[in-house]
Amino acid sequence: MDELVRAIEATLFASAAPLTVDEIGEHVGEGDVPAALSELAGHYLARGIQLVERGGHWHFQTAPDLAHLLRRTREEPRRLSRAATETLAIIAYHEPVSRAEIEAIRGVQISKGTLDVLMDAGWVRPAGRREGPGRPLLYATTQEFLTHFGLGSRRDLPGIDDLKAAGLLDPLDEAVFQLQLESEDEAD
Repeated sequence: MDELVRAIEATLFASAAPLTVDEIGEHVGEGDVPAALSELAGHYLARGIQLVERGGHWHFQTAPDLAHLLRRTREEPRRLSRAATETLAIIAYHEPVSRAEIEAIRGVQISKGTLDVLMDAGWVRPAGRREGPGRPLLYATTQEFLTHFGLGSRRDLPGIDDLKAAGLLDPLDEAVFQLQLESEDEAD
């Protein structure tokens, strides 16, 4: 391996957070960073750890086929409530979205604690304020959300056909989901 590849490997290994190509370039200096990342990812392809890109950020992760070895030592996170799961899905598919819009889509009010749980998990963040009456706070997903769920970007979220194929939509959910998609198309 050449010096650039080695420098990138050391930079990513020592980094506490995933890095973009530009951030890696700031650490290692001149060179074809994308080509070096591709070479390094190929080198780690059949290893116990892999170099992956998620949402434009690069990091090392345990190879998926070996993840079960680490589950025994990892603390099990508590499960999200149904309200938190629904709220997270609404934010992911509709971001940036206000609390009132989340409540309108869900059809019920959400407690402040629901958003706090999602923000504490690092999956949701405030994303500014909407111009308009009351200037409501907007919410969006984070890079950590993409990384946790193994998504390269929000475009990788499953669509209605994927959800149907997985059996995750019952007929009522499917009708509501379809109405939401149609109302978004009309708004655009």
